[in-house]
Amino acid sequence: MLNGAVLVTGGAGYIGSHAVLALLDAGHKVVVVDNLTTGFDWLVDPRATLVRGNIEDDELVRGTIRAHDVRAIMHFAGSIVVPESVTDPLKYYRNNTVASRALLESAVVCGVPHFIFSSTAATYGTPAKVPVSEGDPTIPINPYGMSKLMTEAMLRDVAAAHPINYAALRYFNVAGADPKARAGQSTAGATHLIKIAVEAATGKRASVGVFGTDYDTPDGTGVRDYIHVSDLAAAHVAALDLLIAAPTRNHILNAGYGRGFSVQQVLDAVDRVTNMKLERVVQGRRLGDPAELIADNRAILATLDWKPARDDLDTIVRDALAWERALQQRE
Repeated sequence: MLNGAVLVTGGAGYIGSHAVLALLDAGHKVVVVDNLTTGFDWLVDPRATLVRGNIEDDELVRGTIRAHDVRAIMHFAGSIVVPESVTDPLKYYRNNTVASRALLESAVVCGVPHFIFSSTAATYGTPAKVPVSEGDPTIPINPYGMSKLMTEAMLRDVAAAHPINYAALRYFNVAGADPKARAGQSTAGATHLIKIAVEAATGKRASVGVFGTDYDTPDGTGVRDYIHVSDLAAAHVAALDLLIAAPTRNHILNAGYGRGFSVQQVLDAVDRVTNMKLERVVQGRRLGDPAELIADNRAILATLDWKPARDDLDTIVRDALAWERALQQRE
């Protein structure tokens, strides 16, 4: 167990709020820094302390680290919409890369020894083969992926120069919600397929867009590796345990299940779970989308004390649907 608190940036957002739950359930003390631009204060478990602010606010972050005896940082704050990163790249280099640099400097100044970074499979770009492994070339095809890869490079250099170790988890497609319905994806205008599909299933949307049917995949639609958000949160806690146990080692690990589903297969799963037929509207490809992204997840399984507990597409959809219904009651 960590001798001190964990600072979770972006802990009022989708993945961050689940990481907060996982940390608290494991017995850690947690403080959240979030500017609530896309997050919600009510998503932060009351066992955690919420500080509203920006991670590039050095005075606020360093004061928070010292006041709460922070000994590890989990960094989720940032912008995540791939097509938007293509049309507004400077936003992504500011929110993801520049802000991460400020946070890293605060960690070094305050002597925080452990850092876990929310990275992405978008760092690989269009891989030459699938599944893609951690040692494969990283050639991002959009500014989102590049902004994250630049932060990985900063982590590598900072860890070589200072007494801090890190784990960067390269997420594939995160979906689902806390099985106890304590948290879930709540941001309006979300671009994640399963979130959009369950919104359509509950009447919030009239249809679901299918962006591209001419990819070199079995049914022509994009194929992705979907990981349940609670499994991903558990992987972060396992990564923290590893950093504490081996403080001189760093890790870059794919976070996925090692198998992919096409857009049409995902929508078929929503149809099965809801016993209804979603309206599917075929549209052109989105900017910056590769045809297929599937994780080679052997390294994370071998490195962390972690095994997926909800590795089933229908389960992911069912949990997302339950959260969506609870969210609409809240609204």
